[in-house]
Amino acid sequence: MAATAPRPRTTTRDPQEITRRLTAWLGSRLPGAKAVDVTVPESNGLSSETLLFTVEHPEPPVRACALRLAADPAAYTVFPVYDMPRQYRTMRLVAERSDVPVPKVLWLEEDPGPLGAPFFVMERVEGRVPPDVMPYTYEGNWLHAASDEERAALEAATVGVLARLHDQVLLRDADFLALPGEGDALRRHVSAQRAYYEWVVHGLARSPLIEDAFARLEELWPRDPGTPVLNWGDARIGNIVYDGFAPAAVLDWEMAALAPREVDLGWTVYLHRFFHDLTVAFGQRGLPDFLRRDRVEARYADLTGHTPRDMDFYTLYAALRHAVVMLRIAYRQVHFGEVAVPADPDTLILHHGSLRAMVQGSYWDRATRA
Repeated sequence: MAATAPRPRTTTRDPQEITRRLTAWLGSRLPGAKAVDVTVPESNGLSSETLLFTVEHPEPPVRACALRLAADPAAYTVFPVYDMPRQYRTMRLVAERSDVPVPKVLWLEEDPGPLGAPFFVMERVEGRVPPDVMPYTYEGNWLHAASDEERAALEAATVGVLARLHDQVLLRDADFLALPGEGDALRRHVSAQRAYYEWVVHGLARSPLIEDAFARLEELWPRDPGTPVLNWGDARIGNIVYDGFAPAAVLDWEMAALAPREVDLGWTVYLHRFFHDLTVAFGQRGLPDFLRRDRVEARYADLTGHTPRDMDFYTLYAALRHAVVMLRIAYRQVHFGEVAVPADPDTLILHHGSLRAMVQGSYWDRATRA
């Protein structure tokens, strides 16, 4: 995204102050321990923040740690709520009830006092992550430079992560992730996105394109959404640490919820297309044969016995959800004086062209769904 707009700020917190307070807190949880080598990664997210540190102690539970800190409420947050206990509980559940690789979670701090917001600490897993900035679809990074066979292996293993998550974690064990509201899990999921959109545009210019996309969803609504499963939520390769080309750690569970399997699949397929489309717009070839929709669907069906259904709906839903997030990030940049509001608010959405094409039914190649 750095190729299309200035990189928005990711924190308003003072690193030295955070380091001092983290060291004091760690000593209260593990007497005699110190937090050293505290760093804030350049790839820090725009929702919650991440700190990396090393535990200095004769017998630490783990030595290399990552801390996930809820967003600073004063920093024009991307999401209205940051439920760190929910994320912590989700990661423990996935670790206990599946063989999906997730970092070991160590401590949960619900009191905002120590660092200014709730947080949890987990093991830091070494490996490589496909970059967002510059996107992995651009030339010059390890995934783009890989062979077709290596990318195919990574793709297959990543779809396998979704298949195992959806099949192995029992619905009754994940009932705390059920969204509030009326109707089935899909209706509740979409209703929650409508509520999020209303929060984003409160007092600001609305997006005709996003509202058209919501209307189109109703026209494409699945006849039978099926039994919901535990959805990872932010199911994309940029949230996986890879050891070579095999998943070593699945990260970022803040969007986890109960929903049809296809919600995760649609997000995986479309988030790759988002980066690919941006890359093509800037004159590069991108990775058109990677994470193709037809291959992802076929691989998932082979692994689970469930043939993905209504994927026009679910990829549109993914593009719509991403558009709401992009609009919030753009309004956050406006808040900090980094960009100005254009005459057409839809142009604040980086993928407004592809979203409009999806609404019109002209985006996907009808022969290959690629």
